[in-house]
Amino acid sequence: MAGARRLPLRIAIDTGGTFTDCVWVVDGRVRMLKVFSTPADPSLAIVTALEKIAARESLVLLHGTTVGTNTLLQRKGARVALVTTAGFEDAVEIGRQARPKLYDFFFDRVEPLVGRDLRFGVEERTGSDGRVVEKPSAEKLAELASRAAAKHPEAIAICLLFSFANPENEIAVSGALRRLGVPMSVSHEILPEFREYERMSTVVMNASLQPVMQHYLGNLERRAREWVRGGQPHAIKPSSSTFALATAEAVPSRQDGGQRVPSRQPEVRIFVMQSSGGITSLESASGEPVRTVLSGPAGGVVGAAAVARRSGAERIISFDMGGTSCDVALVDREVRTGSQAEVAGLPVGVPILDIHTVGAGGGSIARFDAAGALRVGPESAGADPGPICYGRGTLPTVTDANLILGRLEATRFLGGEFTPQVERTRRVTGEWLARNGSNLSLEQFASGVIRVVNATMEKAIRVVSIERGYDPREFALVAFGGAGGLHASELAESLGIPRVIIPAMPGALSAFGILVSDVVKDYSRSVLWRASGRLPREKLEREFRTLRQAAEKDLRGDGWSGAIESFNSVEVRYRGQGYELQVPYSRRLIEDFEAEHRRRYGYRYPGREVELVTLRLRAAVKSPQANLKAESAPGAPGRVGEQTWVFFDGKRKRSALYARESLSLGRRYFGPAVLTEYGATTVVPPERRFWVDGAGNLLIDVERRRS
Repeated sequence: MAGARRLPLRIAIDTGGTFTDCVWVVDGRVRMLKVFSTPADPSLAIVTALEKIAARESLVLLHGTTVGTNTLLQRKGARVALVTTAGFEDAVEIGRQARPKLYDFFFDRVEPLVGRDLRFGVEERTGSDGRVVEKPSAEKLAELASRAAAKHPEAIAICLLFSFANPENEIAVSGALRRLGVPMSVSHEILPEFREYERMSTVVMNASLQPVMQHYLGNLERRAREWVRGGQPHAIKPSSSTFALATAEAVPSRQDGGQRVPSRQPEVRIFVMQSSGGITSLESASGEPVRTVLSGPAGGVVGAAAVARRSGAERIISFDMGGTSCDVALVDREVRTGSQAEVAGLPVGVPILDIHTVGAGGGSIARFDAAGALRVGPESAGADPGPICYGRGTLPTVTDANLILGRLEATRFLGGEFTPQVERTRRVTGEWLARNGSNLSLEQFASGVIRVVNATMEKAIRVVSIERGYDPREFALVAFGGAGGLHASELAESLGIPRVIIPAMPGALSAFGILVSDVVKDYSRSVLWRASGRLPREKLEREFRTLRQAAEKDLRGDGWSGAIESFNSVEVRYRGQGYELQVPYSRRLIEDFEAEHRRRYGYRYPGREVELVTLRLRAAVKSPQANLKAESAPGAPGRVGEQTWVFFDGKRKRSALYARESLSLGRRYFGPAVLTEYGATTVVPPERRFWVDGAGNLLIDVERRRS
């Protein structure tokens, strides 16, 4: 209709160690793009992507970020001052009594993110029942502010004893310290839950990330805005060697004749993916960056669950193998979060999807250790210099091994836009083997690299399945990432997983998951109530109403007008236990808890008193693209009947070579075969049957069948 306002273009962007993936929709069809990441300044890759997409219009960028994770791993966060109840200054360092090695008294503990000289105690006390026993005096607060200011902190974390039961004293302390003018993380706002050490660690982690994320997100917003307005982005000093995202403020309006007239310039709004599997606003991401530390992998889990459901698979193990790492997660009918996780060896208590990550990706570097054993990873060649076959690398990687074995087809890589250098790979790898005194042939060495990296990834899958009480034989393996399809069939066979699902658009499924993710906010409150066979329903529903009201206020304040769905759950344990299980709230809460306890641990205690520990509410606004269907992007064209040579189990076999989009819907094919598409390659071992179903997913039966 003439004069109708055009909706902004929604682009989901996931920055990985090697590639930056983009997914967007044009005329109802899903498009994707992969560009090389720029580790020194990740926003450069984003601008490069916008150039290729030719996006000179209003944009909504939905972004998965690794800036928080890498900042923590490299310990490059801000200089943090910690304020806590006097006498508890060292709780963040004492931690729990659990040791990583029971009989090793000389192990190196993970150092806290705040040094001893930056920990301050304040004389105050709140009781476990929420009663204020001692208020901090005005004189003590003024003295505290002066002492903290003398240390020149870049951020402040405040975590007082039992502030989750009554935040009065914490509010007074935060008010006194605001004059320092630095970002502040306050525990009753970030994590109003019990367990002092975990709460303190989470708040300190959040404070450490705040200045880094705020600086990076501001730079990213300015660059994107300059691009869509037709200018060239200024050279901005990067805040980190990794990547982040968030939401930009609306483009300012101008005043005209006393009336506020909206600007006609293109707008840029940026949203961030959270570790819990939902997107959030710039303000939320900047204020609580601890909720974004696993946002990229979370997009992959959401995307894997969405596409697998279309093929009738609701119990899946997601397997995301990219250029730097491998992320695995188990989904039993629904994507669930946990509240007990570790990042960089430090506990974090905010909701996070149960994702296990290992340093095994296409760029993982192979080496011989001091005893001559072959090792692969966790070090990665990343995007710069990258694998040998990319033209600059000099150390062999998993990608190089796949190329040597014929599992990667050089002429079809990235849809033919980029051609790996086969001869350089063979020459440089051969020279490297000679320097290391190895008598292995190139093929023997490459086969060894694949076996070693597969063993690492198999162990990761066991962590999220067998070690959690699940039988992997009852699940499907959903493999994605640029390298997932190269290894999925062998991993599934080792673990007894009957079927592999390679979704449409596997090379950018994490970005697709971000595109279809809901807007999500999580709320919690520790209550520590006892229940003997009967639930305190009135108290529970009153607390859930309070959490729901807070969710509605925050979501409406962020400008979301859609219907708000809320999901209530309770963390429950038997009285005397140290840890709890999260159970959906219902009239059968206690029975459901006992059933889950029996499934997880093999037993239950009928009639034993239980404790309701923490109430949780998850509020969501549905994405307008929640029902979007992923589509395979066209790769390099191929000829019917093409074949190639691939090594399987040390033997060279003639294998069919297919462009994925050329496969007939529903027709059964048999391996060995190599299937190429834009952004990913899938290898099907001999005697395995595979086909494309009505949802556009590629299904592989792991059981050997004769054609």
